[in-house]
Amino acid sequence: MTIALFAAGYSIAATSAHLLSIALAARKCRRPGPLVAALRNAPPVSIVQPLCGIEPFTERTLKATLSLDYPAYEVLFCIARAEDPIAPIVRAAMAAHPDVASRLLVGDDKTSANPKLNNVVKGWNAAAHAWVIIADSNVLMPKDYIQRLAAAWRPDAAIICSPPIGSEPATFAAEIECAFLNTYQARWQYAGEACGLGFAQGKTMFWRKSVLDDGGGIEKLGEEIAEDAAATKLVHRAGLNVYLVPAPFAQPLGARAWRDVWGRQLRWVRLRRATFPLHFTPELFTSGIFALIAAGFGASAIGLPAFGAIVINALIWYGAEAALARAAGWRLGVASPLAFLLRDLALPWLWIQAWSGNAFEWRGNAMTVAAKDAPATASR
Repeated sequence: MTIALFAAGYSIAATSAHLLSIALAARKCRRPGPLVAALRNAPPVSIVQPLCGIEPFTERTLKATLSLDYPAYEVLFCIARAEDPIAPIVRAAMAAHPDVASRLLVGDDKTSANPKLNNVVKGWNAAAHAWVIIADSNVLMPKDYIQRLAAAWRPDAAIICSPPIGSEPATFAAEIECAFLNTYQARWQYAGEACGLGFAQGKTMFWRKSVLDDGGGIEKLGEEIAEDAAATKLVHRAGLNVYLVPAPFAQPLGARAWRDVWGRQLRWVRLRRATFPLHFTPELFTSGIFALIAAGFGASAIGLPAFGAIVINALIWYGAEAALARAAGWRLGVASPLAFLLRDLALPWLWIQAWSGNAFEWRGNAMTVAAKDAPATASR
């Protein structure tokens, strides 16, 4: 009976924490509203966008980046190698939008073990304006992208970010990636911000440039293997904060393979474990699988059959996730509940893998979160 009571208590506590995170995220997130018009005297903004290879939605995201409804902005596209196959596509996109100030910068500054940051350095240093956005190439920017970032600014802010919201999945593996990105990772990021624990997200980072320049420059983001983790720590040392946009921006996924989804999640868990180990450790208990198992073991303590308790707990757990996705306008399809469940089955194994190794791959670059190996990795 003692085991049953403990199991029932764990299930209730875990489900309550899950529902609280959803409630906190729901207060912060909302569907995108009508387009936000830009003021005529809005300050000019620089967008620095690192590129590496061709992705399924490259032409679409490039067009969106060069079609923003903002009076004064420049786009600095960055590639490490002149022979990168995306180069001619970028040049064609730039030629099709001659009204937007844009440049393609080529070069690889070996300032850190992070190839993305090395690619960004030249763009940051070339940025002409006091406000700079570092945005990944697979962000699908809405027309009012800059306005929505600026609207989230607060006096104590240093960065405004947006977690990636998975959209347009074309395979079931991509559905599972949506389950990871949206109602799991974005949910916890918004819940953390609501509790005063704002973390930067490298997908979109809208900087007041002077904060980073005064903190030691763009190269300071190389102090961690993940530039967003370094940004978070730098901002907090300055006594400032990271905030998120209320309506985060989409990342269209298309057809994803199982291997790609697993590789991406493995990279992220190892980065989180290496950069914020105390915050990462409790992630093991965010999986709904443990709550469902505990509900089955604890069912007798509250007079329910085991199967019935599991079903009720699952309906509450994943029904609340579905409600958040619907309220926020995130991906919600027939396959979403199964994707939620399979994601939660994967979470404990990912957590174990995070502690059992340091290596991962990013866009063909072999990398490691082990500090002692960083110089060797950076030289590749």
